[in-house]
Amino acid sequence: MEHLEVKEVDAWNVVDDELDTDNFEKPWNEKSTKGKVIKVLTLVLKMLIVLASLYFFICSLSFLSSAFQLLGGKSAGEVFARSKILNNPIIGLMIGVLVTVLVQSSSTSTSIVVAMVSAGIVQLRPAISMVMGANIGTTVTNTIVSLGQSMDRKMFRRAFGGATVHDCFNWLCVFIFLPLEAVLHPLEKISSALTQGISDDDKVSKLDFLKVITKPLTKTIIGIEKSTIKNIAKYCTQTGDHYNISKCGGARNASMMKACDDKCGYLFAQAGLGDTTTGVILLIASLILLCVCLTTLVKTLQSLLLGRMAQTLKKHINSDLPSPFGWLTGYLFILVGTGMTILVQSSSVFTSALTPLVGLGVISLDRMYPLTLGSNIGTTCTAVLAALAATGDKRSVTIQVAISHLLFNIFGILVFYPVPFMRTIPINFAKMLGNTTADYRWFAILYLIVVFLLMPMLFIALSFSLPLLYVVITLIIAAILFLTILNILQDKIPEKLPEFLRTWDFLPKPMRSLEPYDSVLSKLICCRKSVDDADVIPLSVVAKTNPV
Repeated sequence: MEHLEVKEVDAWNVVDDELDTDNFEKPWNEKSTKGKVIKVLTLVLKMLIVLASLYFFICSLSFLSSAFQLLGGKSAGEVFARSKILNNPIIGLMIGVLVTVLVQSSSTSTSIVVAMVSAGIVQLRPAISMVMGANIGTTVTNTIVSLGQSMDRKMFRRAFGGATVHDCFNWLCVFIFLPLEAVLHPLEKISSALTQGISDDDKVSKLDFLKVITKPLTKTIIGIEKSTIKNIAKYCTQTGDHYNISKCGGARNASMMKACDDKCGYLFAQAGLGDTTTGVILLIASLILLCVCLTTLVKTLQSLLLGRMAQTLKKHINSDLPSPFGWLTGYLFILVGTGMTILVQSSSVFTSALTPLVGLGVISLDRMYPLTLGSNIGTTCTAVLAALAATGDKRSVTIQVAISHLLFNIFGILVFYPVPFMRTIPINFAKMLGNTTADYRWFAILYLIVVFLLMPMLFIALSFSLPLLYVVITLIIAAILFLTILNILQDKIPEKLPEFLRTWDFLPKPMRSLEPYDSVLSKLICCRKSVDDADVIPLSVVAKTNPV
């Protein structure tokens, strides 16, 4: 008889068997001239396909943002117009999340906040909580992108974890700095000190790298009038000095598409369709383009990153600097993430482009984390540069909002990166989400809907009754503390607990497991398990025969 000896394998690390499936071709020096020419032409063609896919992938994100602005831009403006509730930091946070999801751009939502601060509609303190929310809302894009690898359970686990490590870091920073800011106002005070000597007349030129490349295509399809959202927020706030019923009505009735004459030239201007119809068409088209580009990008990269090349890239990207500088590796990748994000001027684009590489296993989750932190710094540096390029008598306040956003991310990194133990907290949360999604693929959709839509909408709805809002928040905090403490006690000193609290079996199964829900949802076509999802022994498991 034979026994199969199974060695435990880390599902988050790609083993050589996954990368080496195409490593049976002849070495370069053994190829014929014809073989070498074909190999070079094939590599060139694949690289062109990767670049084209990446270009149209970035354009599809721009179209997706435009579609969301057409469908939800005015609603976002109406949310901002409710300035009475914005003074509550939690509501300000949730509005920042929801509006950023609706317009699919943290730059747009932050610029609306800045415009409202400049107009005196919103004070600086609630504006800081709103840009914290924008920090969270912008991560929805790379989480959506990770769904493109949902057909392969192993890739989906890594891709979803790589996408949500950004979410986990941002939420953890909010849990620490939002209460701190509400009580002590450190971001407001430090940013005020840093902007003390800035004149409203000084100006720097605005950098615009990515749009120089993508705008020639995107401007031929759609043009968005972002001032409509700002005008609704500005003129429809009844308690503000700028409230104007006539201008408010005009903004509400105005189209979100740019007004055009015969020479305008973008496609939807000539179609004569309304905002909603155009938004739906553009949303469907952008999602199709995004999926096609993402699939092409992943498949082409997968064919390129096999065999020796995959092993070489994986080894160099995920390895540390030589001793004694190994501890600097993560900080180097934070700088890389910062520089790349400033270059493309979008953290969503940068992290969304990296997400498929995490799924393929070329970039590890531990390496994705510092790159994500760098993208957070990079996108706020871009906002600071944009603020410095602004004009007007409230320019110093505009810069202060941008610097507060930058400080929020820097302080978050100081808390959750230098100390190794703290560094593992967001990574472990992301792994937990990735493992859950690998087992229950529908969980990814649920996560997106709950975290980025239902939860912000619930808190905004509760804001109509502030006492009820505080009761709900207190109950949520108490539940989180109870669950955390009980989990620690179950793990460390279970013998000290009453017998029924040593496990979670005292709860009904639907309250402690997703299995009952999976048995229903897995019957749906979109969530049905494939043959690849079967529990099979991976190639890296060591099989050893022993005589009995």
